[in-house]
Amino acid sequence: MRIGIIGGGVMAGLILESVKQGELGEASVVSIAGRSAASKGNPLAQAHGVPFVTSIAALLATHPDVVIEAASHDAVRSHALPVLNRGIAFIVLSGGALTDDAFRATVEAAAARNNAMLYVPSGGIGGLDALKGVCAAGAEHVEIAVTKPPAAWKGIPYVERQGVDLDRMTGPVVLFDGTAREGVPHFPANVNIAAVLSMAGIGFDRTRLKVVADPALRFNTHYINIRGKTGIINIKFESVPSPDNPKTALLACYSAIAALKQLNSKVRYGT
Repeated sequence: MRIGIIGGGVMAGLILESVKQGELGEASVVSIAGRSAASKGNPLAQAHGVPFVTSIAALLATHPDVVIEAASHDAVRSHALPVLNRGIAFIVLSGGALTDDAFRATVEAAAARNNAMLYVPSGGIGGLDALKGVCAAGAEHVEIAVTKPPAAWKGIPYVERQGVDLDRMTGPVVLFDGTAREGVPHFPANVNIAAVLSMAGIGFDRTRLKVVADPALRFNTHYINIRGKTGIINIKFESVPSPDNPKTALLACYSAIAALKQLNSKVRYGT
């Protein structure tokens, strides 16, 4: 499996190490793409002896079998269609980019037309197989509360406009409470799990999202409640933040590895 990576952060580094250790079988990283030579992916690529590229054309020229996006919503918008139109599998980690219904429909059509897999892993949560079962019977309510330590919410314009002093919090503060469609775009690097939950379930307009900063937390803690004809499901996730990026749960990083491992497998257990 020839892997192309978009992005040079913690997830890209983990994928490179997994390939190096042989954890992905006969896989190789054939290129790392970034916006410019100043991107973090450049030194990462040099350290691992992998070509670094700054255009989609150059990425495609390395002939990947699969491209994994580990960068941003913008990267999904600019790379998804060119990759899928070449019949190459595309793994999306910034699932919030697919909140736009028109864009998502276009991307899904490209995947179908070119027989190329569009894959959005579950990231920092789970239970999507159970959610799909509930939806098949008739789901009535789906909500997720994304709660993280204050440091995870720093540098986000939406939070800064609320005037919350993240360094001097004495208790939990609700930063957002509404639909996933409204909330996901406000937190492009933090609540992609809400987007995945929405797409796997009852959609962005019916999925409820609450975003909370809590100074008492050590872990990124998420609560999911699902109700339908089959009963009630309550799930709690306490995920260790990535040591290199508190906005990202370590589970989300390894979700990307799991996605690559099962990409070519003919045997699957759960989702």
